[in-house]
Amino acid sequence: MSTPRRALIVIDVQQEYFDGILQVQYPPREESLRNILSALDVAREHDVPVVVVQHELTEGAPVFAVGSSSWSLHPDIEKWISEDWKRVAKSHSSVFAGTDLADWLHEQEVDLITIVGYMTNSCDIATAAAAEGLGFGVEILSDATGAIHLANEAGKVSAQQLHETLLVLLHSNFAAVGTTQQWAAAVAGGEALTGSDLGSSAMQGRAVFPA
Repeated sequence: MSTPRRALIVIDVQQEYFDGILQVQYPPREESLRNILSALDVAREHDVPVVVVQHELTEGAPVFAVGSSSWSLHPDIEKWISEDWKRVAKSHSSVFAGTDLADWLHEQEVDLITIVGYMTNSCDIATAAAAEGLGFGVEILSDATGAIHLANEAGKVSAQQLHETLLVLLHSNFAAVGTTQQWAAAVAGGEALTGSDLGSSAMQGRAVFPA
């Protein structure tokens, strides 16, 4: 297998997810932030291209309004910003919708994207699903992402349940899921994280939950 050409996609590590109404609940946001910064360390060491994505809405929006504190990148990410990074502003869940990111990644001959950032239950899963049709493999780091508690007319789910369930779903079809430490070892070895597939996951699921 040839060595993958990766890019690290840092999605929406913005203040809204630390002190706004969308505060990440699981894994603990400061823990996931530390792992995001560790992934950036690995990317720098191994010359992995970095893309930093920032969600933005129009002035007056309740969240992510351009120029607001909700929209601002976390200070620890802001300190890391390099002129070599690709900066992307988006207004949809997927980082590819309405942006030039897919074209830029193809120009860089990237064939595998690694997703870190927020949220597992929104922009991360939307990006992973969209990547398939654009020709990119996907990795997602379980401890460098995060989810929130949700409750609505359809029911309720804790952030931990939501995060863990979505990672199982992603690993079954859309992405290879691993920890930041596992990813660092894969990058150093010139390898991709290994995912599962829907058939294998279904068979294992039947073994765990027999009829």
